[in-house]
Formats: sequence, C-alpha cells, structure tokens
Amino acid sequence: QEQLVESGGGLVQAGGSLRLSCAASASIFSFNDMGWYRQAPGKQRELVATINIGGTINYADSVKGRFTLSRDTSKGTVYLQMNSLKPEDTAVYYCHAERTIFWGQGTQVTVSS
Repeated sequence: QEQLVESGGGLVQAGGSLRLSCAASASIFSFNDMGWYRQAPGKQRELVATINIGGTINYADSVKGRFTLSRDTSKGTVYLQMNSLKPEDTAVYYCHAERTIFWGQGTQVTVSS
C-alpha cells in the first residue's frame, strides 16, 4: 500500500530542535522526489524543503541554515532536522511525494516563545 507516515512533531521552546521523520512505501520512495511542507493556522501550505532522486536539496529562504533535509534510502525515510526553532515555525508539517497525490497525515510542531 502506498503511504507516507510522519512522526517527530511536538512542543519545543524557541531555540530548540526537533527531528521529523517520513517513512515512505518503497513504491513512492524509489521513484519520486520528496518534500516537506508546512501549514500554519490561517495560512496557505508552503514549501519547506525538497530532495530529488539525485540528491539535490532545496530549502525555503525562511529555513536556510536552520533546517536540514536528509534521507536514508535503506529505510525509505526522509528526515527534517530543525534547529534554532522560532515561534513562526509553528505549523502542521507534511511530507509529500512531489507531483503525486500522496501526502502524509501531518505532524504538529509548536514552538513557544
């Protein structure tokens, strides 16, 4: 069954860190670029970072230097290491297989000031 399952969200103080994980079924992970997105209350969903099959990574300007996307191909998992978190990073974070219909269920990240 094709699916994306996220984990790792939570509540953290400003300046803290969290790591999100997205486990993808093999049929998704092997053939698609992967991305992390987020949606804050009252705002549109926005791109956080993507990684293509070749390993090229792109970041939104707002997270450059603080967030790191990586993947473990042996586990079919992509990660988002988030450091120096700010209250404005508070959102539901979603994993997505680019240019497909597949999204994860979302994981809440809350950063307190």
